[in-house]
Amino acid sequence: MKRMIGSMLAGTMLVASFAGAAMAKDKIIAVSWGTKQEERWKTDEAAIKGAIEAAGNKYIMADAQQSAAKQLADVESLISQGANAILIFAQDGEAIKPALEKAKAEGIPVIAYDRQIEQAGLLYITFDNVGVGRLMAKTMLEKGKKEGNFAFIKGDPGDPNATFLFNGMMESIKPLIESGKIKNVCETFTDNWKPDNAQKNMEQCLTKTGNKVDAVMSENDGMASGVVAALTAQGMAGSVPVTGQDGDLAALNRVALGTQLVSVWKDSRQLGKVAGEAANALAEGKKPSEVANGNTFADGAKKVKMDAILIPPQPITVDNLDLVIKAGWISKEKACAGANPAKVAACK
Repeated sequence: MKRMIGSMLAGTMLVASFAGAAMAKDKIIAVSWGTKQEERWKTDEAAIKGAIEAAGNKYIMADAQQSAAKQLADVESLISQGANAILIFAQDGEAIKPALEKAKAEGIPVIAYDRQIEQAGLLYITFDNVGVGRLMAKTMLEKGKKEGNFAFIKGDPGDPNATFLFNGMMESIKPLIESGKIKNVCETFTDNWKPDNAQKNMEQCLTKTGNKVDAVMSENDGMASGVVAALTAQGMAGSVPVTGQDGDLAALNRVALGTQLVSVWKDSRQLGKVAGEAANALAEGKKPSEVANGNTFADGAKKVKMDAILIPPQPITVDNLDLVIKAGWISKEKACAGANPAKVAACK
């Protein structure tokens, strides 16, 4: 908790300290996207680009389209274009490391954006993903189900976030599994976090259990869409609570409709702005430790200590759906499409 609060303050202070600072112009800030398949990355990109251009710097990017090999080539290309700092949203945190050595040799600072690349010397900027897992579990146990057959639809096996999320969930669910109140009937990774892969995983789980699933811990909203599709085909949507994260617009509508219990909202406008401003600062010669205000993260598989900014998320359920509407994240019309206003206060 102390680390989370400290990191939140670091993010806030970063915005305050660099928003009005006199920064040298014409730096080139590059972003290497491992993938941009989900809707939230458009929001992240707009915020990153806005912060970079507000400082008078230039934004360039490359999309690896879920190819770790292409991302290696992308980073080399971005370096050759004169990048002064690089943000990497890694498709594979291990496969990208040769590109990091190239950047290091060129003296180019690197930000690991949203997905951890476990290597010292980088600045890691993300939401508190272990905390996201905790919030999913807390919401499920308080507002969904606290016993019965649980299915765990995890993210891509190559993404550390999938493990961080699961670890966060297990902090409160594992004791209930050990006591016998909850039974883990299905647990599977989902290649590339793809909704259609998640749907197949859920269909297989339903077949395996004879539809005896009481709750689904899905690790993001895109996968939750596939889970809900599988449940809908069996007439189970709305009776089986499903978790998710990202605050995808379709997911927030599912919250209003009652087919998804919670979407842990990670306001990527804030994350992108903090990351863009951090990149500007690194390009100016600031050290990662200075940008992170001394905050660190060391919860990866190898326990590598990294300078980090972790931003706390917000769970959105039918009870507080108005938060995302008032914040301008989603319109009331989109959030409430097809919902019963009598059951959803935000839709009245």
